[in-house]
Amino acid sequence: MSSTTTESMPSPAGPDPRSAGRSLPGPTFIRVLNSEVIKFRSLLSTLILLASTAVVMVGFGALSAWGTGQFADAATRDPQAAARMAAQGGDLAVSVPTSGIAFAQLILGSLGVLLMSSEFTTGMARSTFAAVPRRLPAFGAKLVVVMVTSFVVTAASTWVAGLVAVPILDNYGLKLDLGSSQSVKLLLVNSIYVAAVAAIGMALGTLIRNSAGGIMSLVGIFFVAPIAFQLIPGDFFKEARKYLPGNTVEPLTAAQHVPDTLEAWQAGLVLGAWVVIPVLLAAVLLKRRDV
Repeated sequence: MSSTTTESMPSPAGPDPRSAGRSLPGPTFIRVLNSEVIKFRSLLSTLILLASTAVVMVGFGALSAWGTGQFADAATRDPQAAARMAAQGGDLAVSVPTSGIAFAQLILGSLGVLLMSSEFTTGMARSTFAAVPRRLPAFGAKLVVVMVTSFVVTAASTWVAGLVAVPILDNYGLKLDLGSSQSVKLLLVNSIYVAAVAAIGMALGTLIRNSAGGIMSLVGIFFVAPIAFQLIPGDFFKEARKYLPGNTVEPLTAAQHVPDTLEAWQAGLVLGAWVVIPVLLAAVLLKRRDV
């Protein structure tokens, strides 16, 4: 009498396809974000721009502290300087750490432009969107990277600029409290503002697809338009100037409402609109255009 031994054999169909589907690699947003972070930090030009932002912010903070101290020292001897100082009102020292914001917005806004425009000028967009065919996850990941980086770099540079300015101001008898509510407000609002400028820059880089054109458009919006609107006579341009993105910071950071400016909530909505509208338009056109 013979016996038959039955061995357990693996199923030719392999593992359960439902469990296999859950482990398959794919361009999830977290993976795309991680890829963009690696790409962002591996570029030497990116590191140079970030370092330049920090150096400019700290340098202008020290220079502004010296200039503010000289001005306050002159006010003790010159009645006219004292009158000008009184006319400005408020604490002159509190705005010293953020004196380099205008240059930070230009550098990090340009970084936002380059982050997207370089994809098209170098041809990297083909490989990027071949790996992420839906495109929007790559666009969203780049947006998160540039905005978070801009916020962190601006906030850290502002804090260091304040630390450098404190001993300089002390020599002139001026006090700067970095922990005061107004100092913290200036740091946070200006950091958010620079992050918003970087987002606008990235949207321009996506829309124009040219680095020089995107940077020039950014300069036109934030530097040329305010000057032009101020020089052109007429109530329309005087009123329209309030709605330029660069003029939303003062209402948001002022201790009290400044005459002839927007209310703080209005300035917040205007700045938000300047970010949301170009970003949405860039996302829509990115989906529809060829690479």
